[in-house]
Amino acid sequence: MSALLEVHDLRVSFPDRVAGRIHPVDGVSFDIERGKTLALVGESGCGKSLTSLALLRLVPPPGRIDGGSAVSLDGTDVLALKGDALRQVRGRRIAMIFQDPMTSLNPVFRIGDQITEVIHAHFDVSRQDARAQAVALLQEVGIPDPAERLRAYPHQLSGGMRQRVMIAIALAGQPELLIADEPTTALDVTVQAQILELLDHLRQSRGMAMLLITHDLGIVAGRADHVAVMYAGQIIESAPTAQLFEHPSHPYTVGLFGSVPRLTGPVERLTPIAGTVPPPNAWPEGCRFRPRCPIKHPKSATMPPLLAVGPGHAMRCWLAEDER
Repeated sequence: MSALLEVHDLRVSFPDRVAGRIHPVDGVSFDIERGKTLALVGESGCGKSLTSLALLRLVPPPGRIDGGSAVSLDGTDVLALKGDALRQVRGRRIAMIFQDPMTSLNPVFRIGDQITEVIHAHFDVSRQDARAQAVALLQEVGIPDPAERLRAYPHQLSGGMRQRVMIAIALAGQPELLIADEPTTALDVTVQAQILELLDHLRQSRGMAMLLITHDLGIVAGRADHVAVMYAGQIIESAPTAQLFEHPSHPYTVGLFGSVPRLTGPVERLTPIAGTVPPPNAWPEGCRFRPRCPIKHPKSATMPPLLAVGPGHAMRCWLAEDER
């Protein structure tokens, strides 16, 4: 199956007083197949959200996408688009659900106006048809009394309802790819499960591809086809979900699993990863996980390449070369 989205050597930089320019996203590459879900996993500060913004050319200034980066959507060079051609990708072919619906929704406009605005932006329809589509979208995402909810303001809805509205807005353009950036942030546990189930159902029913960005490995199992683990601006391990859960290889990935509570099996103490993710202007030489890594490899002072460790499974660690 051909990939819907192909990202190659994506690099995003910002000016820095000392270093000149820093790269919070540094050489990221991945593919997303049609109808499949890729989970991008890692701690806060690893560059996950900035990667997603770069796909839509929404990197905040003075940041920029560096030359040599490539983002291809079904053969279309997204980074070369301008004007109307770019607007036909944003919200139309690629839609995004942002982390906090309360800050993403406009507080002074009714829900219905915000949904129909997206419909009018991408389709030539009457006000009546746009309103009917908005009602159908709210119904599709599980909001009761959708016709009545069109008249509500964001502050009149619960956090879960606001997130469902954000999903409806994202679906209004009938996208081929949906980017969900931490879609369960600040939601109750039961509501988190409902939102994730809804996203998975919509992906299957609409045949969309999805990029699921999260720091929680617990929501990846059973909901993603492939997982890419990100650390300090780079993909450090990538594998099919089942394979990654059975055989995590990179010390960072192993550390992530070691810090996740388990509901079955013997009771074990959680093992946190020592230290924190370094800022882009303080990345160490060589392997960027080296200061926190429990394994002191003799070659860690040199940056390891992304090496294959199995079918569809690769990791950025010198241990992969040793295994060969």
